[in-house]
Amino acid sequence: MKTFSATPADIDKQWVVIDAEGVVLGRLASIIAMRLRGKHKPSFTPSMDMGDNVIVINAEKVQVTGNKRNKPNYWHTGFPGGIKSRTTGQILEGDHPERVVMQAVKRMLPGGPLSRKQMTNLRVYAGAEHPHEAQSPTVLDVKSMNPKNTRSA
Repeated sequence: MKTFSATPADIDKQWVVIDAEGVVLGRLASIIAMRLRGKHKPSFTPSMDMGDNVIVINAEKVQVTGNKRNKPNYWHTGFPGGIKSRTTGQILEGDHPERVVMQAVKRMLPGGPLSRKQMTNLRVYAGAEHPHEAQSPTVLDVKSMNPKNTRSA
């Protein structure tokens, strides 16, 4: 019995749309990361980009549990004394709320050139509209997978 290793000819990419409204951020990010890597497929090969193209809509309505809305997110400008921070709540209420989902998914993927390539297959939109109707994506209902995936309030 030989171990199967996928080649580029074996890769079959699908388009998936996920509605993030009312879904807990960490649970959503782990499902998206699994889809981007292709770990849900039986032919998964760790060294190949065989994940699906994922479209996330309503990213501004994602839920965070506990006191994480007040958790600071830090970045550095590269200049001396250039550390800056903004809370998760401020980012979600700001101009680009989709960055919270992008950062959560990015941090759940292993670092390296392959994960940077896999991140290009993720498209996150703050509202309910997306321009990828021509790809006829299938809907992945994250809310019904587990009752803990949603949060009321």
